[in-house]
Amino acid sequence: MNLQQFRFVRETIRRNFNLTDAARTLFTSQPGVSKSIIEFEDELGVKIFERHGKRIKGLTKPGIVVAQVIDRIMREVDNLKKVSDEFARRDEGGLVIACTHTQARYILPKVIPAFCERFPKVHVSLAEGNPKALAQMVLHEQADVAMATETLSRTPGLASLPVYSWEHVIVVRPDHPLAELTSSEARNLTLGRLAQYPIVTYDRQFSGRGSIDSAFAAGGITPDIVLEAIDADVIKTYVDVGLGIGIIAGMAFDPRRDGGLVSLPAGNLFGTQVTSVAIKSGVFLRDYVYVLLEMMSSNLTRDVVREALDGVPVSDDSQSSDTTWAVPFKPASLAHSKLLSQGTTGRYSETA
Repeated sequence: MNLQQFRFVRETIRRNFNLTDAARTLFTSQPGVSKSIIEFEDELGVKIFERHGKRIKGLTKPGIVVAQVIDRIMREVDNLKKVSDEFARRDEGGLVIACTHTQARYILPKVIPAFCERFPKVHVSLAEGNPKALAQMVLHEQADVAMATETLSRTPGLASLPVYSWEHVIVVRPDHPLAELTSSEARNLTLGRLAQYPIVTYDRQFSGRGSIDSAFAAGGITPDIVLEAIDADVIKTYVDVGLGIGIIAGMAFDPRRDGGLVSLPAGNLFGTQVTSVAIKSGVFLRDYVYVLLEMMSSNLTRDVVREALDGVPVSDDSQSSDTTWAVPFKPASLAHSKLLSQGTTGRYSETA
C-alpha cells in the first residue's frame, strides 16, 4: 500500500464517490484511480466501497474505519510538510482564509494590512462562500482558517473559536417614518412595527438570518421580505432606492460612509450574534496562522488555539457526529466589537 492509494480513496469519498471527479481533482485518469483502489482493497482483504455494477455507492462498514485511518494518516503527512516549511521557510508561504462576504468586506480589512506588513512573504488568499461551503473547505484542507457567523461551531471535526459579537441594525432612508424615531423609541421598536414595511435582508445562509427568521416566527409574524442578498452593500443600495427597510449586520453600517441612510439598533429584536473562526482538528499550524488569530482577537492566544485543536474529536467526512469543541466565549478585543456611536442626525446608529 502507498500514499497514492490513500489519496485516491480519500478524494473519492470527498467527491461523493464519483471516480471521474476524484481523478480530475488529482490530475489523473479515472481508470487509474479505479484500478488503484481495487488493488488496495485486494491488499487489505476487505471491500472499502459498496458498488452497484461499476458505480461506487458508498462505504462498507470496514470501509468507514479504513477511511478514518486514512484521514488521520494523510493529516499527519500534511503536518510533516508544514513542519518542514515552518523550519525551512518560517515567515513565508501561503495562507487561505475562507470567509463570508461580510467578513471579507468589513472585518478583515482591519487585520490583513497589519498581517501583511509583518509577514510580507506570506501570500494571503480570501476564498468567499456560504458558511457550509467554508466549513467544507477547511475540512478538506483547501483553506487554513474559516470565518463566519453560522455553521462553523456545529461542524464536526472543526475547532470553533469565537472572535467577536455583534447585533443587527435596521437601515432606512432619511424620509422613512422610522427615521423620525427618538433614541428611546428606536430601542423599543417592535417586530410588528417592522412587519408593516417591505424588508430587504440577507440570504438565509448568511449573517444571522436564522435569528431574524426565528424572531418573527416566535412572534407569529410573517414579514414581507421582498429581496434577499448576500452583500450588505446590495441591501443598502435597494433601501436607498426605496424598495424597503433593510436588516443588516451592525458592522456593515458606517455613519460616515452610509450618510444617506439612518440606522436603528435591533439587538433587542434579533439578539446577539457571535462570529467565529474555525480550524481543522489535529492540523499543524504555521506560526503566522497563530499570529493572524491573535490579531483577530487577543483572546485567541497560541495556548488557547492549541487547546482547541487538541480538544476536537477527529471526525471523518463520511460520518456525522454531534460532538464539537469550542473555547468559552469572551468579548473580543477588536475595535469593531460592540461599539455604539451617535449618528449625525442625533438618532442612534450601531456598529459591531
